[in-house]
Amino acid sequence: MNKGNIQYILLILIGVSLWSCKAKNDFPGLEYAPNMYHSVPYEGLSQVTDENAGKWLSNREDGLGEYYNSNPNNPFKMNMREPVPNTVSRTEDGFLPYRIPKDSFALAGRILTNPLDSTAAIVSEGKKLFQIYCVHCHGETGHGDGPVGKVFLGVPPYNVGRVKDLPEGHIFHVITKGYGRMMAHGSQVSPEERWKIVRYVQVLQNQN
Repeated sequence: MNKGNIQYILLILIGVSLWSCKAKNDFPGLEYAPNMYHSVPYEGLSQVTDENAGKWLSNREDGLGEYYNSNPNNPFKMNMREPVPNTVSRTEDGFLPYRIPKDSFALAGRILTNPLDSTAAIVSEGKKLFQIYCVHCHGETGHGDGPVGKVFLGVPPYNVGRVKDLPEGHIFHVITKGYGRMMAHGSQVSPEERWKIVRYVQVLQNQN
C-alpha cells in the first residue's frame, strides 16, 4: 500500500469520526460503550425525567429511553432523598463528625462523654496507645518527664493541680485539636483510639 492510499484511508476515517459526532434530529451521534456513560441504576447526582431521552439506542424492557434515570417510587421521581428529620450523619466507625472549635476546651469538657467503658481491656489498649503517641512528652507515669518533656519544660503532670480534675471531654479535645505546644493528633489517632487514651489518662490522673 503506497503513501497516497494510506492518506486516503485516514481521510475517510477522520470524516466518519466527524460525522458520528454530528447531531441530527433525535440522533445525537454515535457513542462508544454508551452504558459506561449512562448507567442503568439510578444516579444520585443525575436527574433525567424525559422518558424518551436516548430512546433511539434503548433496549430497555420498560420502553423508556436509555438516558432516563428517575426513580418512580420517590416524590417527584427524585433519585436523592432528604435525610430523616433530626438525624446526624456518622463516620464509618459510628462516631459523629467532630466540629467543636479548637479553643472551645470548656465546651468540650461539658458536652463530650466517653462512649467506651472503663474496662480493663479498654484501659490496657489505651495504655499501649499512650506509649506510642504520648509517652515521649508526658512520661511513662504521666508526670511530664518523658524524653521530650525533660528538654521542653512545662509539660504538667496529670495527677496535680487543675490537670487532675480535667473532664474526659476536655482531654479528648486536647488530643484532637492540640493545646499550647502540644500539636493536634486528630489526623494520626482515630476517635476510638483517642477515647481509649482518655481512659488511661484518667487512671494516671487518679494515681497517688
